[in-house]
Amino acid sequence: MPVSDFPSKRRAWSGALRVYSHNIWAREGDWHARRRVLTDGIRALDPDIVALQKTVVTAGYDQVDDLLDGDWHVAHSRERAADGMGISIVSRWPITAVYEPDLNLSPRTADFACTALIVEVSAPAPMGPLVVVNHFPDVQVDHERERELQTVRVVRFVADLLAHRPAHVLLAGDLDAEPDAASLRFLTGRQSLDGLSVCYRNTWDAVHPAAPGGTFVASNPVAPDHWPFERIDHILIRCGEHGGPTLRIEGCELAFAEPVDGVWASNHLGLVADFASDSSSGPLDSP
Repeated sequence: MPVSDFPSKRRAWSGALRVYSHNIWAREGDWHARRRVLTDGIRALDPDIVALQKTVVTAGYDQVDDLLDGDWHVAHSRERAADGMGISIVSRWPITAVYEPDLNLSPRTADFACTALIVEVSAPAPMGPLVVVNHFPDVQVDHERERELQTVRVVRFVADLLAHRPAHVLLAGDLDAEPDAASLRFLTGRQSLDGLSVCYRNTWDAVHPAAPGGTFVASNPVAPDHWPFERIDHILIRCGEHGGPTLRIEGCELAFAEPVDGVWASNHLGLVADFASDSSSGPLDSP
């Protein structure tokens, strides 16, 4: 769905939550033209939480600051490539804590700045506190073993946080794996890994159970046409003890799925998901 067709939200917050996640491809391609498309599109989407992958942050340049206008609370990953490429989280509300567990769990991750940025967000009632995870695991198509190890590390870290401070948990990012991969099956409760099992609901599946939902697709001319995995970007919400997500999933759509004046925003399509508070979903501190 084009950005212009996505239902807009009023800037004044009314209790709904909009999360936008996107691999923005650093400053590759025609960055000047892409920047305009992204800036205008993000303004139109009006998200509350933004998880961006492949953001460039150096001593003299902050790509997130270059893209976004208005007052935002921003956290950047420490783990970055030599050119400053990493990940970032942006919030409309104060970020009260920032964590970054080490995901270099195998010698095969040395050539890629894989990481997970985890923040606590002080969202107002009725939403309540949020834990937001921007997960950016290893990229290579034959590194699913690394993605398994990294995803287990992130989930265990989040579980330790929740033991002390109950919160809704949103996990988003370029996970470099399709839904049938072990790392995604683990996240969505379809298998265990390393003696652990959890359940997060994939927002795309909840809204479009039969639709493909590809975000790294050959129809995008700036995406590689040789990559075997297409649905690799995801937004998930942690489930409570009664089985449902702790926030009600109101919608999930592709964003930047078409060019604007011939310009594609990135080599990835973005995702946008809407949530609402739903006290019937169960307590926040369920294991």
